[in-house]
Amino acid sequence: MKTQQFMYHTLIALLPGAMVMAYFFGPGIVINLAACIATGWLCETLVYRLNKTANGHPSDGSGLLTCALIGLALPPFLPIPIAMAGVVFALVFGKHVYGGLGQNIFNPAMVGYAGLIIAFPMAMTQWQSSTPISYDLYPLILIKTGLLEIQGFSGATPLDLFRHRQGQTVAEFWLTQGTLMSAFAWINIAFLVGGLYLLKVKVISWHMPAATLIGILVASLVFYDSGSSASLGSPLLHLLSGATMLGAFFIVTDPVSSPDARLAQLIYAGGIGVLIFLIRSIGAYPDGLAFAVLLMNASSPLLDLWLSQKPKKSWS
Repeated sequence: MKTQQFMYHTLIALLPGAMVMAYFFGPGIVINLAACIATGWLCETLVYRLNKTANGHPSDGSGLLTCALIGLALPPFLPIPIAMAGVVFALVFGKHVYGGLGQNIFNPAMVGYAGLIIAFPMAMTQWQSSTPISYDLYPLILIKTGLLEIQGFSGATPLDLFRHRQGQTVAEFWLTQGTLMSAFAWINIAFLVGGLYLLKVKVISWHMPAATLIGILVASLVFYDSGSSASLGSPLLHLLSGATMLGAFFIVTDPVSSPDARLAQLIYAGGIGVLIFLIRSIGAYPDGLAFAVLLMNASSPLLDLWLSQKPKKSWS
């Protein structure tokens, strides 16, 4: 399959998840996507003009996909300048410093997201709204442009709330946060539908998504204590919260930053699943997808060297 076909099929598969996110969190998600894609197009156009030897082209779809993934990972109330900074960081330091399309070691979208969550930790937690402001365009635009400060209505993701549930059992937590939990569950189901589309059109194979989900499932089962106040979370919580399905089907399966050998891919993806659970449960960040992916990206060449003795292929 050609590069453009791969990228545009993946973008189509992102639509169900994007629409469900916009339903639950309002037009801030759509604004994120538009701002990230526009910034990415301008950034890549400039970079390719400055570096004639860079591999790829702005229209090949790779930069567009990176920007879409970043846009979907950002909270709806994040100011646009911060989103733009994340896109530029992702494309320049995650992709073009290595030579362009197919040359990068790390997943560019995760490079950009990790940079933002380290640089702007508070702004990156503004997900939950207790007022209809997410559907009121005027104050939303003021917030997105940085002209209005958010006060008193933003909150955290379910995973962050779960980590700080103050002695609640898992059942009690579900009773108090059921609405927000349901929103993220439907979002994950929507991205699962998109992932099944990718499997149907043979853009990806089932091996790495399955290994990622099995890694999360096994780790959560091992440490699950039936839901006490000290519980690290049930398998269902971890499978349907955060960016689990987006990560398993759209990020872990990146053919450039993942290994080539099948066994190496299974170890790589399973390792990401286990790391996601560990970072969520005992790390400093509520959802460990970006850091788990980047850590395993670094191991990808070594896994290929050990298990296949074949150099990684480069896209053109």
